[in-house]
Amino acid sequence: MLPSFSFGQDLIPLETDTTAQKEIVLKKEAKDPKKATLLSAILPGAGQVYNEKAWKVPLIYGGIITNLYFVEFNNRRYQLFKEALEIYRDDDESTDNIFPNLNEDGLIRNVDYWRRNRDACYLIFGAIYALNIVDALVDAHLSGFDVSDDLTLKLEPSVESLYASGNSIGLSLKLKF
Repeated sequence: MLPSFSFGQDLIPLETDTTAQKEIVLKKEAKDPKKATLLSAILPGAGQVYNEKAWKVPLIYGGIITNLYFVEFNNRRYQLFKEALEIYRDDDESTDNIFPNLNEDGLIRNVDYWRRNRDACYLIFGAIYALNIVDALVDAHLSGFDVSDDLTLKLEPSVESLYASGNSIGLSLKLKF
């Protein structure tokens, strides 16, 4: 005889098997997203180390160092053309033009070009810093997500309670992932 009602919660059997204990030990503890975000905001890469993804730290610092190189390179070129423009506009004949083949319009275009490139590198630096923080936040949120290979498909008998006709007997297909 089947019962006339069913419960949605499964009972957990008490096992003395060591595989159940291993399963509990293997589950990772979820990381705190606020802490990971704060650490990455204070020191880029610290949130990744907190999330146990230290392999990302060289990528972050490689991006920062590369970007700093291009900021310095573009700023050096900007200062050079800015100085050449000042010399061109100066009426002093004792100073030689650094770029004799460029007229004033060419020098202005170069000054604007190198300043724009330098300023774009500052924006890229901000983007790298923001992505560092977002990466730490998202990684901390997903740290408790189960990515094990334990995919099971179970076919079990089930009894459902219906309002009009009483009970319904059938099969339940459960996918655990």
